[in-house]
This record gives sequence, C-alpha cells and structure tokens, in this order.
Amino acid sequence: TVIAPLAWWLVSPLWINRSVDEAFPFELPAQEVMAAMSATELQTVKDQFAAALPNATEVAQMPAEQRQLVEQKAMEMAAVLPTTEMDEPMPAEPVIVAQGQFIDGDSFHKGSGQATIYRLADGSHVLRFEAFAVTNGPDLHVLLATNPMPESSSDLGEYIDLGSLKGNLGNQNYPLSADVDLSKYKSVVIYCLPFHVVFATATLM
Repeated sequence: TVIAPLAWWLVSPLWINRSVDEAFPFELPAQEVMAAMSATELQTVKDQFAAALPNATEVAQMPAEQRQLVEQKAMEMAAVLPTTEMDEPMPAEPVIVAQGQFIDGDSFHKGSGQATIYRLADGSHVLRFEAFAVTNGPDLHVLLATNPMPESSSDLGEYIDLGSLKGNLGNQNYPLSADVDLSKYKSVVIYCLPFHVVFATATLM
C-alpha cells in the first residue's frame, strides 16, 4: 500500500549523512493519472495521504530538522492533491452578525473569499464561506480566534476549533454552538493542525 512507505519515512530517525539525498519513498500518482480517477479513487488517495500524516504530538516529538523536512514534503504533496469544491446553500432568513475577507497566511499559503457569521431565524448561528479558496494543505481546520489577525500559532489567542475544513474551494457552512460568545472572537483562521501553520485569516468586523 502507499501508506506504509510514507508512515515509515515519517517516523524513522533522520540520518542526514545517509538519507538526505535519497528519493522520498512515497509519491502521489501523477497529475494526469489523478485527473482520470473516479471520485472514489481520488478519495482513497486523499484518505491514504491523511492517514499517513503524523499528528501534532508526533510532530512535536520530532527533531527540528526532521520536522522541517516532514512539513515541507507534506505541504508539497497536499498542494497538488485534487481540489475539493463545496456548494452548500445559503441558510434561510439570515442576518449578518460579522464578516471579513480572507487574506493569505504567507506567500505560499494563500486564501481568498468571504467569511460571514449569520444569525438564523431560530436564533442559532452559522459561519459561512462564500467564493472561498485556499491552498490545499494537510489536516486543515477552521478556527475562531480572539486575535483579529493572527500570523502564526503563537498569536492565535484563545480559539475554538470548528472541525475539519470541508473543502478548499466553494461555499460552505459551519454551525456554531449556542454557548459560543461571538463578541470574543475576532477572526476566522484556516489552520494546519499537525504543523501549526496559518494558511489564511479573515478579520471579523
């Protein structure tokens, strides 16, 4: 399987003198091969890639050089995975509570589109992305953060994890729990959980 070689590479010790110049033992299918795959086959590739990624604890335990190499390779692979586009409908009778425009996390991790928190007719709230696009990445999550413009994990402030990003393109909805104090949270952040990387932020106003 494709999982085992990548998992071996991720957890094996970093022997610089012996392995730095060796080929990476896991390769995604070529772009033209993935383009011809069915939706089920593409999802299998994505699932295998996700399963092979280290979690945040495993990443934290890696030597710095190994962590940097693993992060670089994971980001490169994720960036060429096929996009996942969402097109969820607008909730009924919405009232805008706060909104902002996504901006890039840095020169490599790019995001655009609009993030809006709506109050619905029943009093519940939902975070909606529209015309949204972000660079593909490993294990991306959606956060609400107290810092209005966090640039790294160290300045997120308090945050709520709304779960995995549904797709890196398109319109999508994230229901908000009734106990969330919306006055505290000043930004929406697309965040790579295992490597603690900010991909995109939207300051809420």
